[in-house]
Amino acid sequence: MNPANQPPRNRTSGPPRWAKRLLRWLHPANTLEEVEGDLDELYAYWYERAGEPQASLRYLLNVLSVMPPFVRRRQQVNPYPQPSSFHPDMIRSYVKIALRNLWRSKGYAAVNVVGLSVAFCICLFLFLVAYRQLTFDSFHKDGDRIFQTYLFANDPERVSRTGGMPLPLTPALKAEFPEVETAARVMSGRLSLVEYRGKFFDKMVVQTDPDFLTLFSFPLIKGSPDVALRDLSSIVVSETMAKTVFGNEDPVGKYLLIGTESNKKQYIVSGIIADSPDNSSVRYDALVRIETTPNYQNDKENWHANSHRTFIKIVPEADQAAVEARLKPFAQKYFAGTIQDLLKKGAKPDDRGDVFAIRLQKLANVHFDRDVSDGKGAPIALIYVLIGIGVFILSIASINFINMSIARSFTRAKEVGVRKSLGALKNQLFVQIWSESTFICFIGFVVGIILTCLLLGTFNTTFQAKFTLSYAFQPGFIAWMAGVFLVVTLVAGGYPAWQMARFNAVEVLKGKVSLKKPGLVRNALIVTQFAMSSLLACCTIIAIQQVDHMRRQPVGFDKEQVISLPVGNQANGRQVLGRLRNKLANDPTVLAVTGTSINLGKGKDRVTSRSTFGFTYKGKQIATDWLLVDYDYLKTLNMKLLAGRDFDPAYAADSINRVVVTESLAKLINARQPVGAFIRDDSDTTGTKSEIIGVVPDFKLYSVADEARPIAMHLSNREDIHYIFVRVAPQSLAQSMDKIKQIWREVAPQAEFLGSFLDENVDGWYQNEESMSQIFSLAASIAMLLSCLGLFAIALLVIEQRTKEIGIRKVMGASVASIIIVLSRDFVKLVMIALAIAIPLAWFGMQKWLDNYAERITISIWIFLAVGLVSILVALATVSFHSVKAALMNPVKSLRSE
Repeated sequence: MNPANQPPRNRTSGPPRWAKRLLRWLHPANTLEEVEGDLDELYAYWYERAGEPQASLRYLLNVLSVMPPFVRRRQQVNPYPQPSSFHPDMIRSYVKIALRNLWRSKGYAAVNVVGLSVAFCICLFLFLVAYRQLTFDSFHKDGDRIFQTYLFANDPERVSRTGGMPLPLTPALKAEFPEVETAARVMSGRLSLVEYRGKFFDKMVVQTDPDFLTLFSFPLIKGSPDVALRDLSSIVVSETMAKTVFGNEDPVGKYLLIGTESNKKQYIVSGIIADSPDNSSVRYDALVRIETTPNYQNDKENWHANSHRTFIKIVPEADQAAVEARLKPFAQKYFAGTIQDLLKKGAKPDDRGDVFAIRLQKLANVHFDRDVSDGKGAPIALIYVLIGIGVFILSIASINFINMSIARSFTRAKEVGVRKSLGALKNQLFVQIWSESTFICFIGFVVGIILTCLLLGTFNTTFQAKFTLSYAFQPGFIAWMAGVFLVVTLVAGGYPAWQMARFNAVEVLKGKVSLKKPGLVRNALIVTQFAMSSLLACCTIIAIQQVDHMRRQPVGFDKEQVISLPVGNQANGRQVLGRLRNKLANDPTVLAVTGTSINLGKGKDRVTSRSTFGFTYKGKQIATDWLLVDYDYLKTLNMKLLAGRDFDPAYAADSINRVVVTESLAKLINARQPVGAFIRDDSDTTGTKSEIIGVVPDFKLYSVADEARPIAMHLSNREDIHYIFVRVAPQSLAQSMDKIKQIWREVAPQAEFLGSFLDENVDGWYQNEESMSQIFSLAASIAMLLSCLGLFAIALLVIEQRTKEIGIRKVMGASVASIIIVLSRDFVKLVMIALAIAIPLAWFGMQKWLDNYAERITISIWIFLAVGLVSILVALATVSFHSVKAALMNPVKSLRSE
């Protein structure tokens, strides 16, 4: 059919409106009318000839074709052009208006500055701690390829993870695993006596392998990494040690004597290494070969003596999962006896299918793994708690700032309306109001920094820290805090500015904008800040109760009236112990003297160590802690015998092959009569068996949070005495300490006196928990104070706007009490909602935290009831101050208010 003979189509109203808007938006104004008319005529023609789809498509293509070469938005001719919001004149105007408004509202500004400065100060402290912890070991090149090995055992009685490795493990890994690029063994450093030209120094000497220098990124200042530890007599000293010992001399090539009085070894300095940063898991003053360790030759093929940590670096193309998969047959090959013993005890494979395994821990996570890092790590949960508390405090201060800004915006509504009626644009109002908020935030930030500097010493004293302001100037931390300031400024200052800029000028000038009806955002913010405050309050009480519960738990020995004297490696411990015994033998105030290899608690030498070995009983291998002690150890610590007897000098065999064990170890061997049973120390290559001569109750050896550990005490001379305990009469504690300090110079002239009281050392076990409870207490107090401060200010502004309503109520016969209830009930409802949110969160979170402790409290419902009651009373008291004042006001004055 001929298209000309088709019936006419229904005409439309015109081309697509969205295409016409696009044309009007982008095309220059001077030719728009002519182009738009021509395209309308063409659209009508195309519609008649080809239909609507084809006409719309052609219209759009022609719209795009008539665009100018550089598409730009059509500039409207404005006879009254607006200057840019960031024009110097506008900025000058913003500053003047901001200063004028702040001066006129000094109370509002002061509340905000105080809240923000305190919040920024707390955040700086907490983020400083968190930043240091989270950047541990982050400075090593290829740190993502460095791992520490650890042993996993899914024992039916307890799952164990230990970073202690047997000496032959590392050579075997290097020989059998092409994925291992390099590996090094690292002994835990102890203070050693270093002698140079008749001068003595206490330095931490770490035994390691030559590959240590290429595995880690500790730079060598002098010497070559390939040859610095090539010889057994070589020693690499830190930069600080070089300056301390050698002064201005060049240390390389100089000789040092290291060791005890009767066992000194000469070393030659082969290099200078940079000091280990204080956020490093590996700390040292000097490095020597691991082969110089006592008993190395006896233990170098012993797979059951765990004495050091092993670090490996895998090749770039390898990954952790693949290496761990290959470690399974390796573990089955070298730890077959251990695996068989676990299976005999009824051990079941874990979720990865392992009863026993060698696994890898990323270097970045070693510091947070207390088992792998020999108990020296910081719990990662505590770091996140610190960050969370900092965010909570800053959020509460920001919410105060937002709420008060929103509340104050209604008092400035007419100002906004007048400015809009005079032609002010929305973006100009936003920038002006936001600049005021930014100025307040900046003042609070600066004051917070000043407070941090002033209170840094108090912070270090309270939390036993050693932070300096140098951390605050690290680029990463500066970026952290800049981000925090930016977020606070954008959120706390931007939201109120955006809301005020949206006010309708007509409604504002008619007085239709008010604060009488609470907004959803304001209520949500009040609920949020009181939920945070109540959450911190609940956590504080639970943490304090847990610490108190731990303090009341028996540690298994009498820690009172005992003086702890670290000997370390500065002198021959047995000789010092003998001399001290002789000096104190006739002192009536000294009740007992003994020695040991491991301190109880944290002494002034700050050294912590473990000595875990395996032993065999009737063919069954059992892991236990071996503790070297001397005669009178039980007497000195007032430990009671459950069975058998104590070590006695009258029995010569006691010092060779006899042990006293704890109740847990006696249960492990499952003997009807443990006294008289024989066990064989797997680290003893002679195969000598030790007889159990006594059983004592379980006692805490490393941490009060630990479960009961199997411990075997022995008198063997394979180890040296590192600590001396002296029990003194209770009435002469201070005098005894002074007297022992004087005697110490005679019995150990080359060793520094680091005496402390054992009960104070044991208190160090609670340090993390006490620090946590102190931080919670401080945070909860500040959070509640800031919340009340904000509620106080908001209540004032709300009640001011309801002044006329209050007057009308009084004229109509309302009592003072009823008015107070009307004004207060809305705020109390919000606090109750906050409690309903906070209490379940606090219960769940603290239950998880308490699961880390063998001895833990049961969370009582009375804690939450008490926190809820106090929160309601505090909120009620805060609001009632204004409510009572408003209710007592003369109604005549109230009705006259605007």
